[in-house]
Amino acid sequence: MSRAPDGVSKLTESTYKNVMEQFNPGLRSLVTLGKNYEKSVSAMTLAGKVYFEAVSKIGENAMVSPVSRELGVVLMEIAETHRKLHNELDESFKSFHSDIIIELEKKTEMDVKYMNATFKRYQSEHKLKQDTLERSQTDLKKLRRKSQGKNLSKYTIKENEYMETISSRQTDMQKFIADGCREALLEEKRRFCFLADKHCMFSYQLSNFHGKARELLSTRLPSWQEKCSDITKVPETVETMIEGLAPTPVQSPLVEHNNRNNMESMVPPPAPPLKAQISPLANMFNPEPRSSHTSLENNSDQGSLRDDSMHRSVSQSSGLNVGRKNRVRTIFPHTSGNNDTLLSFDEGDILTVLGHEEKDGWLYGELEKTRQRGWFPSSYCRPYTGPVLSNSNLSTPVRSLSVASLQEEEEDLVLIPPPDYSDDPPPRPLVTSTPSPQNKGRESIRHGQAEANSNE
Repeated sequence: MSRAPDGVSKLTESTYKNVMEQFNPGLRSLVTLGKNYEKSVSAMTLAGKVYFEAVSKIGENAMVSPVSRELGVVLMEIAETHRKLHNELDESFKSFHSDIIIELEKKTEMDVKYMNATFKRYQSEHKLKQDTLERSQTDLKKLRRKSQGKNLSKYTIKENEYMETISSRQTDMQKFIADGCREALLEEKRRFCFLADKHCMFSYQLSNFHGKARELLSTRLPSWQEKCSDITKVPETVETMIEGLAPTPVQSPLVEHNNRNNMESMVPPPAPPLKAQISPLANMFNPEPRSSHTSLENNSDQGSLRDDSMHRSVSQSSGLNVGRKNRVRTIFPHTSGNNDTLLSFDEGDILTVLGHEEKDGWLYGELEKTRQRGWFPSSYCRPYTGPVLSNSNLSTPVRSLSVASLQEEEEDLVLIPPPDYSDDPPPRPLVTSTPSPQNKGRESIRHGQAEANSNE
C-alpha cells in the first residue's frame, strides 16, 4: 500500500464508497433475510407445539389403559418438555428481532445519510486544503520568477515566508488526510463490529438455549427409555386380572357322562351285536379297479377268493391298519340313537382309533373335538394323517370339511405380513388356508368327474 498522501486519500475515498455501496445494501438484504429466518423459525416452533400437543393427547389416551399408564405419563412428559424448549426458542428469537433486526433497520436508514454527509465533507475539505496549498505553491513560483536578476535580498524574505506557508499547509494537508483515513477506516470497522457484536449476543442466547435443552433432556431421557425398554412387562394388577379371566372349559353333561364312564375303565364296552352297516356309497370313495376282476377270475384257488371276499365284507372300503393306533376322517355322518356305546359324528370329523381290532365292521375310537368315545362303522371313515389338534384348539368348533375343501386348503396359501412395532427380524411367513371361489368351482368339477368315473 502506498503511503503517499494521494494513496492515503484514495484509500479513504474507497473506504467510504465501500460502506455506502456494499455494506449498507448488504445490510438491507440481511434485514430481509433475517425476517424470513424469523418467520421460518416461528412456523417451525408453531408446528412443533401442535405436534407435541397431539403427542400429549395420545398420552392422555394411554393414561386410561391399565397396562400403558406409565407410557402415557412418559408421552405427556416428553410433550411438556418439548413445549418448554419451543417456548425458550421463541424467547431467543424475540431478542433476535429486537436486538438485531430492528437495530439493523435503524442503523441502515440513518447510516445512509450520515455516510453521504461525512464523505462529502471530507471531499470538500480535502479540495479546499488542496486548492490553498496549490495557490501558495503558485505564488512561490511567481515570486521566484520576479526575483531573477534583481535585488535578491528583497525577495529572499518573501520567499522564506511563502516557503513557511507552503510547509505549514502541506503539514496540515497530510494531517487532514491521515485523520480522514483513520476516521473512514474506523467508521467501517465500527459497522462490522456492531454487526458481529449483535450476532455474538444472539449466539450466546442460543448457546444458553441449547445448554438448557441438553440438561433438561439428558436428565429425563434415561427414565423415559427405562419405562419403554421392556414391552412384555405387565403390572401385577393386570397380570392378576388376566389370570382371573382365564376361561375354564365347560363340557356338556353327555360328554362328562361318557368321559366319566371311560375314565372309570379303559376297557371299551362290548361291540354291538349286529354287524356294522356298510354304506352303499362307500365304493365311490374306494372303487375296485377293473383289472382286479380279471385277475380274480383267473385265480385257480377258489378258497382264497372266498376268504378275501369275506375279509372285504368285514372291513369294506375302510383301508385301515387296525394293528396300530390310527386317526381317521369321517366321510358320512352317523348317529348313535339310543345306544350309549355308539359314537355320533358329522361328516369331516376326526376320530382316533383306540381299539386294536375290527369287530364285525365296528371300530372303537374317540371323537377329537369332544373327547367322546364309542363304536363307529369302519366304512364311514378313511385314514387321516393331518396335524394333531392341541388342547387349545379343542374349544373351537371344527367345521365339516369335504375332500374338495382339503385340496383347496393345500392350494390356496395367503401370506401373513410380519407384525409391526418390532425390532426383531421378521419371522418366516405363515400361511393360512382361505379357499377362493375359483378353486371351489374347479374342485367341485373335479369331484363330479370322479363320481362319474366311479359309477361307470
